[in-house]
Amino acid sequence: MPDSQKEPDSQAPLTILIAADTYPPHINGAAQFGYRLAKGMKGRGHNVHVLACRQDKGLSYTEFRDEATVHRLRSHKVPTHEYFRICFPWEIKKEISLLFDKVQPDVVHIQSHYMIGEHVLYEAVKRGIRVVATNHFMPENLNPFMPFPQWFKDIIGRISWKDMGKVMGKADVVTTPTPLAAKAMHQHAFLRKVLPLSNGIDSAAYELQPGEVLEPNPAPTVVFAGRLAEEKHVDVLIDAVAKTPAELNVHLQIVGGGEVRPALEAQVERLGLKDRVTFLGLASDAELREVYIKADLFCMPGTAELQSLVTLEAMSASTPVVLADAMALPHLVNDGENGYLFRPNDSGDLAEKISRVLSLPAEDRAMMGKASRSMVEPHSIDGVLQKFEDLYRGASYDDIQV
Repeated sequence: MPDSQKEPDSQAPLTILIAADTYPPHINGAAQFGYRLAKGMKGRGHNVHVLACRQDKGLSYTEFRDEATVHRLRSHKVPTHEYFRICFPWEIKKEISLLFDKVQPDVVHIQSHYMIGEHVLYEAVKRGIRVVATNHFMPENLNPFMPFPQWFKDIIGRISWKDMGKVMGKADVVTTPTPLAAKAMHQHAFLRKVLPLSNGIDSAAYELQPGEVLEPNPAPTVVFAGRLAEEKHVDVLIDAVAKTPAELNVHLQIVGGGEVRPALEAQVERLGLKDRVTFLGLASDAELREVYIKADLFCMPGTAELQSLVTLEAMSASTPVVLADAMALPHLVNDGENGYLFRPNDSGDLAEKISRVLSLPAEDRAMMGKASRSMVEPHSIDGVLQKFEDLYRGASYDDIQV
């Protein structure tokens, strides 16, 4: 990977440009990480700018938000996705160049190799500005939104991996949230060095505060939180709830919105679960925190998770977990200690694991929850922000302990 021609001062506040192809109000882990990164770096005294697409038609504009100065680029709707938008290179390349002239960043941090991230990286390299590149995506994440046969999706996936290597190979440092994702990038994108660096979590935010009392749920409750998309396999979780023993009276709360919600609601109706499955829709941070704390069990049935921030959040609230044995999720389970893994897409196995946890005495479930909480400690957001700041100031791969 190239050495930058210019390295930021080791003490002075930095001007940081974060390039994010997905950013709030988008609801997904990558968007949430971009927001937390911007907020955290501003809190550390840096001058933070974010470059992202705008959410509707119109020209590019700048908005001043609490976490950063956010520059919104003109964009276009993707017909197969409820909110994702794309930027055309011929419309944004000149605007990106002008933004560099205006902002004069010391360091650039791209969040993907697509569209905005790609062209921001090229502009930074051209100007000799240090680049940190973080990958939050697997090509498989795009499959549900491409109306093509699987063989053609596989070709697109290989092209996407190759493009990732071409683009991110020009960065000074490449990171991704988990060792598993780093290994995949080695194998498929042929990137020689990838630093596994957690997205980070403010685990203390999910603890009960002194004097705080929350009424427990009236029945044993499993929680899912996330985008309601095909690769999350929430339908498998609903089927599993239907297969749990009637005497357990297992309830399910589903937090989030997305393109498959109508199909999931129809499934709940068909299975006669309307009195046990609740769709809570999009929730504020405060509302989601309460859901996590009151949950008896958190389940993530998704099979394309690079880290799963929502799982880390639930674990921070001392909640046992049952997770699909897929992608990065196995890193978040010590089987039998803080929960269990289940065979992906196997609703029978999931039902058995849910029943196993919810059949335990309350004190045993509490011990599982404490084990979840202790496993989150290495993902401290303060530690993650410090490591990224060190990378911004010129630290190498070998300088960062993971």
